[in-house]
Amino acid sequence: MTLLKSEPFAAVTSMDELLAIASTMEQEAIDGYSELASLMRRENRPDMEAVFERLIAEENQHLGNVVRWSENVRNKKPDVTHLRWDPADTFDDEGARSIAPALLTAYRAFSMAARNEERAFLFWTYVAANADQPPIQEAAERMAREELGHLTTLRRERRRAFHEQRAQPSAPALDIPDLELKLAGLLTEAAARASGSDVPTLEKLAAEARERSSTVAQAPLGKSPLLRDGVPPEVSGHLAPLSELLLDCYLDLGERLVDQDSRNRAQLLAAGAIRSRSYIRSMLNSPKNRTAEFQHETGNRRGL
Repeated sequence: MTLLKSEPFAAVTSMDELLAIASTMEQEAIDGYSELASLMRRENRPDMEAVFERLIAEENQHLGNVVRWSENVRNKKPDVTHLRWDPADTFDDEGARSIAPALLTAYRAFSMAARNEERAFLFWTYVAANADQPPIQEAAERMAREELGHLTTLRRERRRAFHEQRAQPSAPALDIPDLELKLAGLLTEAAARASGSDVPTLEKLAAEARERSSTVAQAPLGKSPLLRDGVPPEVSGHLAPLSELLLDCYLDLGERLVDQDSRNRAQLLAAGAIRSRSYIRSMLNSPKNRTAEFQHETGNRRGL
């Protein structure tokens, strides 16, 4: 999503207000990326922690520019007390806090960051268009140009991440029926280790995964772009990231398929994938399953 979630509540009427908005937006991005860096550190993903630390450094530089600008033109740091309304929410982690860490890549992170910069650019473009004072309009246009420069940098980083990802050894090429069968196998294995009411539920979910595999094999929905570069073992070999990837595939196909019947089929399959993913989440959050062995087998150590 690159459009603003909401339009600015009112026209910006002073430089103090504009600088306070700019400061608030940059701080929101710093806070968001800091949370993601902490999450990656807890999940033992130093590669992705480094990516988010780079984004934090970039946003800190942007914030420093805003502070210096405020000190030059207003002889003080930005003052958020000048905000008459909250700025449009231009930062969106696009679910990065809640997805299985194994599904996060540098390319995905830089893509998310680039879309955030696009939203910020649109925000300042809107502010400039609605400003009734030339100095405010010029300042908003300057902010828009800066966001455009940030966007250029992030798109370059995204291209580099894309080529680095493609240069890595190819992950096994798997399609949806293959992945559903792998999910069924993992659910069956989990049922063998489980106890109580988890056992029949896991066995039922395994049967549903095999049924989905058969359904898609007999009437293919087409290749999901999410599987274009293969599926690494850290995803295909663990319940949490695999169930999440399958759900993403069905949801993606449900949006992009041309005919309504195919979209309806994809959405129906997504409903089954949601049931599976939801139960896996509940197992991961259950105190009795918070053992190192169980979390390793599911591919998730924090109950995502």
